[in-house]
Amino acid sequence: MNITHDIDMASRLLQQADGLLITAGAGMGVDSGLPDFRGDLGFWKAYPPLDRAQIGFADIANPAAFRENAALAWGFYGHRLQLYRDTIPHEGFDILHKLSSNMAQGSFVYTSNVDGQFQKALFDAGRVVECHGSIHHLQCLDACTDAIWSAADVAPVIDAARCEMVSALPRCPHCGALSRPNILMFNDSDWVSDRTEKQYDKLDAWIGTVQRLVVVELGAGTHIPSVRRAGEATGAPVIRINPRDSAVAGATDVELPMGALKGLRLISKAFDRQNC
Repeated sequence: MNITHDIDMASRLLQQADGLLITAGAGMGVDSGLPDFRGDLGFWKAYPPLDRAQIGFADIANPAAFRENAALAWGFYGHRLQLYRDTIPHEGFDILHKLSSNMAQGSFVYTSNVDGQFQKALFDAGRVVECHGSIHHLQCLDACTDAIWSAADVAPVIDAARCEMVSALPRCPHCGALSRPNILMFNDSDWVSDRTEKQYDKLDAWIGTVQRLVVVELGAGTHIPSVRRAGEATGAPVIRINPRDSAVAGATDVELPMGALKGLRLISKAFDRQNC
C-alpha cells in the first residue's frame, strides 16, 4: 500500500466531483473526544457503573431499559445528551466544508451518529440523514403518538457514581408517560421514524441532481454496516477512512487506514498542493 499515492488519488477524485456524500459512523466523533462504543469493553470504560453491573451497550440502549430502570436509562442518555451539547466538532468538519465548497451540488451527510455534530458544525440540517435518529429529539415511550419534540428543555443532572439521572425525568406532553430519545435502539419496534424517512427522501432527490458523485466514508464499522452500505449502494467511488476496517472492493475506491481527522488533513494538503 502506497499511502501517498492513495491520498493523491482521493484528492483527484474530489477535484472532479460535483457532489460529495459524507457517510460517517462513530469513528468520526473520536477525534472530538467522544467515546466509541465498539464492543462492551470500550463502552464500559466510558461508563464504569454499568461495567460493575455488567450491563452491556445493547442492554441499556434498549426501550426495555427505560421500563425496567428509567433513572439508569436516562442516566446513560442524559449524560450523552449533555456530552454532545458540550463537544466542539473537530477540524475535520471544516475540511469537509472546504472540499465540497466548489462542487456544483455541494454535500450531503449520511450518518449513524445521533449526536448532532454535523449540524453543530454548520452543515445544512436539511442535508443530513440520521439513520438511527437523534438524541436531540424525544418521543413517547408508550408510543401514544407519532409526534416527536425537541430535547432542548431537558437539563440532565447525573449522579455519575451510579449513572442515574437525578433531575426530573422527561415526560410525554401528550399523555404524561415517560419520554425517550427518538433513537433507533436495540429490539425497538416503537421508534418513530417519520423524521428520518423525510431525510431519506431529501437525500434521494439530491443524489438525482449529482452527475459525478464521490463518497467520503469516515469511521464506519462493520458490525452494523448501515453507513457502509449506504455509500456503496450509490455505485460512486468510495474514499474509506478507517483505522481498523479500511478495505475496499471497487477498482476506483480508496482505502486510508487511519483516523478521520488525520485522513482528512492529508487529503486537504494534497488538494491544496494539486491546485497550486
